[in-house]
Amino acid sequence: MTPEAAMGLALAQARRASGRTWPNPPVGAVVVRGDRVLGRGFTQPAGGDHAEVRALEAARRRHGARALRGASLAVTLEPCSHQGRTPPCAAAVQEAGIARVWIGERDPNPKVRGKGIARLRRAGVELRVGVREEACRFQHRGFRSWIETGRPRVSLKLAASLDGRIATRRGDSRWITGPESRGLVHRLRDEVDAVMVGSATARADDPALTVRRGRRPERAPIRLVVDSALRVPARSRLFQDEFAERTWVLTRASHARARFASRGRRGARAIAVPARGRHLDLRRALDVLGEEGLTHLLVEGGGGLAAALLRAGLVDEIHWFVAPLLVGSDGLPALADLGVDALTDALRLPGAEVRRIGSDLYLHAMLESS
Repeated sequence: MTPEAAMGLALAQARRASGRTWPNPPVGAVVVRGDRVLGRGFTQPAGGDHAEVRALEAARRRHGARALRGASLAVTLEPCSHQGRTPPCAAAVQEAGIARVWIGERDPNPKVRGKGIARLRRAGVELRVGVREEACRFQHRGFRSWIETGRPRVSLKLAASLDGRIATRRGDSRWITGPESRGLVHRLRDEVDAVMVGSATARADDPALTVRRGRRPERAPIRLVVDSALRVPARSRLFQDEFAERTWVLTRASHARARFASRGRRGARAIAVPARGRHLDLRRALDVLGEEGLTHLLVEGGGGLAAALLRAGLVDEIHWFVAPLLVGSDGLPALADLGVDALTDALRLPGAEVRRIGSDLYLHAMLESS
C-alpha cells in the first residue's frame, strides 16, 4: 500500500473524530503491512487515547504484538512527544516496533512541533512527512486556528433565496433550501465543536441545532447563543430538550449566574463576555471560547451576527446555499450592512468552489489559507 493510500484511510478515521475531541485535534491513524490493514483508530474525546494508540491497540488485539514489528503507520498529524493527559504517542510507536511512519503534517503545537518527529528519527524509524498534507491541514484546521490565534476557527453557513433573502417579511424561513442541502448542513454540524446563532434567530426559529439523520437527533455539538440581554425565552428548545446542558449563552458579565439560572434554563451555562456599546465584543467572545477549548464553530445566523463577524474579519470559511426561489426585497436579507461604499472594498471570495446539491447551489470558500 502506498503512503498516499494509507493516509486516505487515516483521513477517513480522522473525520470520525471531528467535533468530538476538542481541545485536541481530530486525528486518524492506520497500521498497515503491505496492502493489509492491521488496525485503525481515531482520537477519542479529551482525556482518551490518541489515534496512534487506538490503531496500535486494534492491530495488537487482532494480530498480536509481533505483527506490529516492521509494520508501517500512517497518521494525519505528527505523533505527540510530551506527557499530557495521556502518555506520548511517539513513545508508543517506538515501543511497538513500527518500522516506518507516514505523517500528514507537523503538529503546530509548540509543545510538539518537530519533537515527535525528532524522537522517532533518533529511534531509527523511517519517516516521511507531508503525505497528503493539504488534506490533513484541512482536517486539522480548527486545531491549527486554536493553537495559532487562541480562538476557534469560524465557519459561516447561510441559506438564502436567489435574491439573497433568508426569510419572508413575516419571518417564514422553513424551508428555503431542499432536503439535500439540509442534510449537508447536519454533516457540517457533526464536524464542528459548536454551532452559534444570534438571539434573534433563536427567538424566531426556536432551533434545536442538533445533528439529525432522519427524525431523531443523534447528538448535539455545543450550542452557542449570542444573547447580550437574555432575550431568548427559557421555554426555547435549546433550554428544554435533552441536550440542554450543551447550551452555552454568551451574555454580559452583568447578568449574574444566579439571574440566569433562576429563569428556568435547566442545565444551560452562561458565559460572560465583555460588551462594546449595545453589543457583545465578538472578538473577545471568540477569545473566551478559545479559553474554553473550542477549536471550530459553525455560525448559522442570523444576518446581523453574520455581518458583524464579517465586518470584524472573524470569519475563516463560508458555506453558502442558494435556493432557486425569489422572496423579494421585503424579505429578511442574508446579511446586514457591511459598510461597503465601493466595489473595490467588497469582500471577495477567491477560489470559491461551487457545486449543485439537489435543486440548490452550494458555495464553499476560504477567507484565509488553511
